[in-house]
Amino acid sequence: MTQTTPIPRTRAWLLAIRPKTLPAALAPVLVGTALAIADGAFAPGPALAAALGALLLQIGSNIANDYFDHLKGVDTPDRTGPTRVAASGLISLQELRWGMVAVFGLAGLVGLYLVAVGGWPILAVGVAAILAAVLYTGGPLPYGYVGLGDLFVFLFFGLVAVTGAYYVQTGRVTLGSLLASLPVGLLITAILVVNNLRDISSDRRAGKRTLAVLLGRRGARLEYLLLLAGAYLSPLLLLFLDGRRPWVLLPGLTLPLAVRWARMVLDDKQYGPPLNQALAGTAQLSLLFSVLLAIGLIVG
Repeated sequence: MTQTTPIPRTRAWLLAIRPKTLPAALAPVLVGTALAIADGAFAPGPALAAALGALLLQIGSNIANDYFDHLKGVDTPDRTGPTRVAASGLISLQELRWGMVAVFGLAGLVGLYLVAVGGWPILAVGVAAILAAVLYTGGPLPYGYVGLGDLFVFLFFGLVAVTGAYYVQTGRVTLGSLLASLPVGLLITAILVVNNLRDISSDRRAGKRTLAVLLGRRGARLEYLLLLAGAYLSPLLLLFLDGRRPWVLLPGLTLPLAVRWARMVLDDKQYGPPLNQALAGTAQLSLLFSVLLAIGLIVG
């Protein structure tokens, strides 16, 4: 993790922001907005604000994770993931603190507009989302260190994000928005599972008890498989319980990709850095699935 070659400041901040994680923040807003379009209630202003707010929360969470993981001694030299800017000395802790304040402050400003549109429920959701972003690795008892990260990711990237994007455009939460949030949350949680499976050895040594650490490699692989299975079964609920057209089954076209990454994750010989490919692939799968689900909702 020691940085020996200086890199430009812009590049260092990009490492802190982690642009490759940002599509996971946009996917739920895309699905929620598609559902609003399908229900004849599309509102471009709130939709754009929801997307911007989601991006800022993801960026703030990434910076916070880099900052707090370093403070807690989790980012050790044997870590197998991407470069962390605090541990490598690319950005000082003071600069990261100010970066967090600035990003979450901007998210708060966007949130004020959404509160004006959606009222006090959006205020409660916004405060909860910022707290969740910080307390994942920050605070006296980070929930990401005690096996609760997967649950919170599912809740905030699935249930909260999709229904929230739908709510600020329609003023209501429907069964359809709840059902549409399920596959999105499940697939984004699967991204976290691969990440934690890759880091299971270094996390265990550092005392970071992710769910993958608690379950072990076999249990984490089973969790990944169940999350994928749940994601591909979820559109059937939209079809049969919410009366949507068969177009919502369009994400099934991505099933070959899911099988490919599942085979890699389930391979006992794949651990550590080789799982970076499965991590990137699962992220791409999540985005493509969400895009096809959004198209299916609109066309249907």
